[in-house]
Amino acid sequence: MVSFTHRDPTPGEDSWLPVLDGLPGLADVLPEPPRRLVVLAAHPDDESLGAGGLIASLAAAGTAVDVVVATAGEASHPDSPTHTPQTLTVLRETELRTAVGRLAPNARVHLLGLPDGQLAAHRAELDAFLAGVVGTDTDGLWLAAPWRGDGHTDHDAAGAAAARLAAKARVPLLEYPIWLWHWGTAADLPEDMHTLALPQGAPAAKAAAMGAHRSQVAPLSDRPGDEALLAPEVLAHFARPFETFKVTVPRTGKQVFEDLYAASPDPWNFGDSFYERRKRDLTLALLPRERFGRVFEPGCSIGVLTAELARRAESVTAMDISARALELARQRIGADQRIRLRQGSIPEDWPDGSFDLVVLSEIGYFLSREQLRGTVLRAAEALDSDGVLLLCHWRHPIRDWPMDGDEVHEVFRSDSGLELLAEHCEADFRIDVLVHPPARSVADREGLL
Repeated sequence: MVSFTHRDPTPGEDSWLPVLDGLPGLADVLPEPPRRLVVLAAHPDDESLGAGGLIASLAAAGTAVDVVVATAGEASHPDSPTHTPQTLTVLRETELRTAVGRLAPNARVHLLGLPDGQLAAHRAELDAFLAGVVGTDTDGLWLAAPWRGDGHTDHDAAGAAAARLAAKARVPLLEYPIWLWHWGTAADLPEDMHTLALPQGAPAAKAAAMGAHRSQVAPLSDRPGDEALLAPEVLAHFARPFETFKVTVPRTGKQVFEDLYAASPDPWNFGDSFYERRKRDLTLALLPRERFGRVFEPGCSIGVLTAELARRAESVTAMDISARALELARQRIGADQRIRLRQGSIPEDWPDGSFDLVVLSEIGYFLSREQLRGTVLRAAEALDSDGVLLLCHWRHPIRDWPMDGDEVHEVFRSDSGLELLAEHCEADFRIDVLVHPPARSVADREGLL
């Protein structure tokens, strides 16, 4: 753990600028601006110092901004003869709202009110509050927070909370240092640092926001214990025409699955697992017709279910995002002319034409919510008037992915315009069979009713 105080000497900007000048730009890893930005701060003023330019520039470009502040910073002046923690709480919250208003007038400010200096002991509350602000719609979201190695216990705890959520929601994480510039040297600079050049207007907005935190940049009074916490030489680190972030970008779905198949030719043990064989048998048994014409199976993996579907179809278009998975599927399937394998992802690479059967098995929760919405529409549009959509998904939580199988199925049921024909649900997985209304049972179709 780094040991420092705000009274320690701070290195001059001339020691930092040559090092930072060679860093790559933020646009190199995040070329498209976010639809939404959530900034977590441990204390009022962190958001302005470390990410004020980011907030101002993105807000000016139309990004929706939420600023979450974990504490009121009420312990900033423990020896003040003029301000109690209670009066500092009111003062610093007022300063915060003024500062954020100067950066992004339409930003939403969320105050959690955890004890200053004790965030590490309130992990559950911080995690839950941040997750509530972020919500479930994480498409186009960036999350920014203090750098986990900043050396201040609250900054480190806030950064760790953001990192946990970013990994779970699979969104980019931008960590901004605050105290690193004060205690550190070039040798302490973390990897994956990127700079954001501040566009016109953003530096002035940031300066105005920093100035709004008067309790930190100016003395509370002329009495001992009321000194300014941020000296001019410290503030100089935040007057740069750029900001610096350690950027963590989640692995793409393609990378995740290529890594899985590189580690194992059968990551889910499709070939030998009784659980998988039984689930496949139930999947096939729930199909309401013995034969189908054109079948589409995205997420075909190594082709185990694909081969079974081909026995009941004239043709099967089987797709997977992983080139290695398709190579393994070709080895398994051999020269079966009914099966066409192709690489791609849904809904972007959805094949042309209509299908008698679409099978979405164990793939829905690997999509973003935006991709899932697009897939629901494409699947419904692609079905022939007498077509069948079969969904099969694991019901337990999927680590590091935002949705589970039940949520995927409910989205299809509510948004596809299709009608439920058959379902099977047990503790581990569920299968839904959807068709265009009106749904007719197998007995009805065979004239038995």
